[in-house]
Parts: sequence; structure tokens; C-alpha cells
Amino acid sequence: MSNRLPVLARYNAWANHKLYTAVEHLTAEQFRADRGLFFKSVCGTLNHLLAADRIWMGRFTGKPESGLNLDTILFEEFDALHAARQAEDTRIISYVDGLSESALAGSFSYRRTSTVEHYAAELAPALDHMFNHQTHHRGQVHAALTGFGREAPSLDLSGFYREVGFGGLIRIS
Repeated sequence: MSNRLPVLARYNAWANHKLYTAVEHLTAEQFRADRGLFFKSVCGTLNHLLAADRIWMGRFTGKPESGLNLDTILFEEFDALHAARQAEDTRIISYVDGLSESALAGSFSYRRTSTVEHYAAELAPALDHMFNHQTHHRGQVHAALTGFGREAPSLDLSGFYREVGFGGLIRIS
């Protein structure tokens, strides 16, 4: 299997860890404040990411969780949300690591949470979408942090490569 998806799964967990470490310093009011994000608050956006990942993982594994929508608030409290995020990131890494080349080349079918139509998709591009979706909304939370006057971490993939050692980046000076 190409190492792209296992690396993206680990980058995703790394970036989530960095972001949650910064978010834990927000006050409860800041965590829940409407900041004009697509899912309004930092709390709403982080819950959206967790719900969306659970929806996608349910599609990938053929074991969908019932009752999840993209705006479901799974956890109001930061600590519970953070623990659930860590567990989901571990689940995603394990899932991706267990994929064979034939599974990655395969497809799956699913129904969107908002419609009754059924869809079919190739697995590898759908995983790319899931990881890209995380990046999109982490950027919104990052902007909210700076809007609160808080320091927001660098979440660049190249930073992950430098810190963790993937990607063949070598400092030469």
C-alpha cells in the first residue's frame, strides 16, 4: 500500500492533538461562543469533525452509527470531546493501517445523512476527502483561536514531517 494514507491518518491525529492542546486553554464561554464559523462555535466545529469522521468511518466499515447528523453535538464538555477525538483518531489510524491494496482499490456504497439517495464511491479518494475535510475545519478553529487573541499552533504538513520524521525533510543549515 502507498504510504500516503497511513501518513495522512497520523498527520490528522497529530494536527488534532496540537489544536486541542491550544483549545483547552479557552474559557467555557469562548469554547461555546458563536464565532461565525460554519458550525458557529469552536465546540460546534470540533463536534462536527468528530460526527463527520464517525459518519465516514461507519460508511467505510459498513457499520453506520444511527442518529448522527453533521451538526450533532456529541459532547458539550471539552474533556469528553477531547477523549472521544483521541479515540476516533486511534480508530482511523488502525483502520487505515489494516487496509490492503485491494481494499483501497475498491469501492463502497452509502446513503448521505441528509438525503435518501444511495451513492457509490471509491475508498481511497473518500479517505482523502475525510482527511481534507478535517484540515478545512481545523483552519476555522485556528482562526477562532487567533480571534480570541490566543496562540494557535502551526498545523502545516511540513511541520509534521519535521517533527515526526516523515517525508524525507532534512534540515541542512
